[in-house]
Amino acid sequence: MLVQLQHRRAPMPPNTEPRIQNPGPTAFIGGGNMARSLIGALIRGAAASSIAVAEPDAPTRDALARDFGVAAHAGSADAVRGAATIVLAVKPQVLQAVCGELGNAIGGAQPLIVSIAAGIRIDQIERWIGRELPIVRAMPNTPALIGAGATGLIANARASADDRARAEAMLGAAGRTAWIEREALMDTVTALSGSGPAYFFLLVEALEDAAVAQGLPRETARMLASQTCLGAGRMLAESGDAPSTLRERVTSPGGTTAAALAAFDEGGLRELVATAVAAATERGRELSSRGN
Repeated sequence: MLVQLQHRRAPMPPNTEPRIQNPGPTAFIGGGNMARSLIGALIRGAAASSIAVAEPDAPTRDALARDFGVAAHAGSADAVRGAATIVLAVKPQVLQAVCGELGNAIGGAQPLIVSIAAGIRIDQIERWIGRELPIVRAMPNTPALIGAGATGLIANARASADDRARAEAMLGAAGRTAWIEREALMDTVTALSGSGPAYFFLLVEALEDAAVAQGLPRETARMLASQTCLGAGRMLAESGDAPSTLRERVTSPGGTTAAALAAFDEGGLRELVATAVAAATERGRELSSRGN
């Protein structure tokens, strides 16, 4: 079985390669963790001098300038001056105010706007900025911080093929990307991959606690649980096989795995996951509707 997987393995490109095309002068509005990960990806293919960040928190601003050599400003007006791409990396609840400032700051320019704010629709961003611009809405997740993210993207009609390519390259340098056909599905993307890392961490917590209850030392239980999940994830990503196929290969009739899976079925695991994803999707819709 292992030999068969090795022959069919199609590894993902290493995230350490400078795969990103130069997006031109780029401004980040917000300098939090996700912005840091994207800036780190950008400077593998673009000069740090072409990147600016607007971040009101002075220690965070100083750290960005020190760690990456980018220009860091307290306000957005200085950061976006001359920018070809503007990344909105602030919390959803402050995005309306940020967009209002941005509309005044960019003047008659037509930069590409890339928003990574959860739950905020493209039409809301257009209305808040007050002008017609190419906009790409993206939903990355926290594994982008280590180059292993998953991001859904959707663009408005004003975004050209080059605009889409620039946005995809930027987010793709921090993981894998997928274009979404309808913006309404971005709420599902948020519930699946945006919130998904938390579901995974909860599962690892539960596995760890269960093993400790059976007598394993916590440190050992944590290592075995996390490495098992890492290995299983790599098998799934690199083999090209469906998760059901991989599950069946490790489930011998009447064996230990079959006993555990039967307990999951009896507890309604699939139904519980469906309920959780539906709840997160609905919450995303509620966040979007607040800006109407």
